[in-house]
Amino acid sequence: MIAIVLGTRPEIIKMSPVIRECEKKGLDYFIMHTGQHYSYEMDRVFFEELDLPQPEYNLDVGSGTHAEHTGKIMIGAEKILVKEKPDVVLVQGDTNTVLAGALAATKLLYISVGIT
Repeated sequence: MIAIVLGTRPEIIKMSPVIRECEKKGLDYFIMHTGQHYSYEMDRVFFEELDLPQPEYNLDVGSGTHAEHTGKIMIGAEKILVKEKPDVVLVQGDTNTVLAGALAATKLLYISVGIT
């Protein structure tokens, strides 16, 4: 299973070819939207215009400082990743979403193989 983590409008745009390829190949994947760019109306138009499925998960982190964003995303992402147990976690970019998603996935990998 593949987890696609995104949370900003540029990430939606840049991940859209990956999502379409997953659809085309019938791959098992899910989209986790962190809500870093938290205007539903602004995000929805990108999903609609790019003909993408709605995210299975939305963390709705909303506004806050960089530390608040990153912490909330890590907490929410970890819960979902523990539940879903994806084989691959895809993130793209340089945002709080990417940092938190990558950290959560990496820490869970280390825990699963017994490295601390």
